[in-house]
Amino acid sequence: MFRKMISIMLLAGIIVFVIPGCNPSQGSRAAIVNPEDSLMKAKTGEFVTVKLTTDLNKLTVKEKQMIPILIRVARIMDDLYWEQVIGDKQKFLGSVSDTLARAYAAINYGPWERLNGNQPFIKGIGEKPAGANFYPKDMSKEEFEQWNNKEKTSQYSVIRRNDDHSLKNLWYHEAFSDKLKTASDLLKQASALAEDAGLKKYLELRSAALLSDNYFESDMAWMDMKNNTLDFVVGPIENYEDELFGQKTAFESSLLVKDKEWSLRLAKFAKFLPELQLQLPVDPKYKKEKPGTDSDLNAYDIIYVSGHSNAGSKTIAINLPNDEKVQLAKGSRRLQLKNAMRAKFDNILVPISNILIDSAQRRHIRFDAFFSNVMFHEVAHGLGIKNTITQKGTVREALKEKYSSFEEAKADILGLFMTTKLIEKGEIRDITAEDCFVTYMAGLIRSVRFGAASAHGKANMMCFNFFAGQGAFERGNSGTYKINFGKIGDAMNKWSAMLLEFEGNGDYNAAKSYLESNGRISDVLRSDIERLKSARIPLDIVYDQGTDVLGIGK
Repeated sequence: MFRKMISIMLLAGIIVFVIPGCNPSQGSRAAIVNPEDSLMKAKTGEFVTVKLTTDLNKLTVKEKQMIPILIRVARIMDDLYWEQVIGDKQKFLGSVSDTLARAYAAINYGPWERLNGNQPFIKGIGEKPAGANFYPKDMSKEEFEQWNNKEKTSQYSVIRRNDDHSLKNLWYHEAFSDKLKTASDLLKQASALAEDAGLKKYLELRSAALLSDNYFESDMAWMDMKNNTLDFVVGPIENYEDELFGQKTAFESSLLVKDKEWSLRLAKFAKFLPELQLQLPVDPKYKKEKPGTDSDLNAYDIIYVSGHSNAGSKTIAINLPNDEKVQLAKGSRRLQLKNAMRAKFDNILVPISNILIDSAQRRHIRFDAFFSNVMFHEVAHGLGIKNTITQKGTVREALKEKYSSFEEAKADILGLFMTTKLIEKGEIRDITAEDCFVTYMAGLIRSVRFGAASAHGKANMMCFNFFAGQGAFERGNSGTYKINFGKIGDAMNKWSAMLLEFEGNGDYNAAKSYLESNGRISDVLRSDIERLKSARIPLDIVYDQGTDVLGIGK
């Protein structure tokens, strides 16, 4: 659908419109008010389209037969995500009469710009609900907190109202029963074709999990997969969409093909996790937990993505499962999406560097450094501490909706810490610490462009502002940024320790206060980001994907 929409966007005139009222699910008809305005054309032009392909010759006949089935499951996940965000997808998109605005709404999964602070781009819509469509729109935080229901904080339920206006907890498999039953049946079909025993078991268990909302066993089975070429991440996974409490998980999927040659290069790094945990620059009480030793690192090409994974900034790496019990028992799997990473590096990171990185340091912008920084960001999610040292439960529970921002910031900086440590040990030889620092800085600017509304955006701004305060970089008179190699290592260690302490202490109020003060974009940085827009550097990528793009039958 995106490919057709983008083609139309390049040819069509622009129409700015308003939708009366503030509830997009009401399906009000859009009214044309200004046919001359080119706002939507400019906004859609901020994205570059990338085809999702790979070498299918590495797959067996049965694996190729599985792909169309799994894409059908992925499309169901996409529909479910729309329901979690806004309600009825078709009713909403049908209410938008302008072709370009409708295409932009499809990119954003709604009328709010995900890479621009969730600002509404349809007049009259109003702010994006913090609780998305997981909770009743008229429910306050206080009402939820006072409601005596032990299941209300489940990751796998929506909150609705009874006829008497009281709250009720509705499990996903109840709220979305028809779609999940279809998806479950399709996963069974795919599992029957699977030749790899690990993949077969995972798909069978995931099929059952969609109908029970019990994902533990399938997560454990996913961790046990070692020899599969085809992989499929599917289900309700991340909680970023729930900005009210950070509890409810959103549906998504990623269909992947392993790059075995690159994966062999990465396999050796997993064994260093316990050692690197002990070397973290923080008091021992914040690193007393032992990361699982069954973690693995692999490189993949992504060939189809849907739902939460397709909204906002496109992910370039996956670190799962999120279940702390699985992580402590088996670690986690880190999937590096090499083709998506390369697309962002070539189309976005390098052009940004040519404008905002000091010319003398641009030689340090390297794809292998970008790959390593991203890879160890995902590895770093498994380091540090999962349970607070203050008896406040898990870090996720203690920091509530602020958890994601601090966890992403922690992973970001510990990823850089790990990369430079392995270079120091001689385990990574094809790049230097200077390559990693400069490429990290360029990547930070790239990510900051997404705004400070998302968890990742807030994490990036906290890091940028901390580094600025430590003198880790300087902005020259020409408006370019130059790394201070004599200070950035120390700043990296201090920032690592601070974030680990925030998580270990589980002090919600302290975390909230720090984030509010330091998770903002300065006027100077905002003006630099505007220079990138003037230079027409893409904000992000969108995917042209599906069986036609892959050249296989439906």
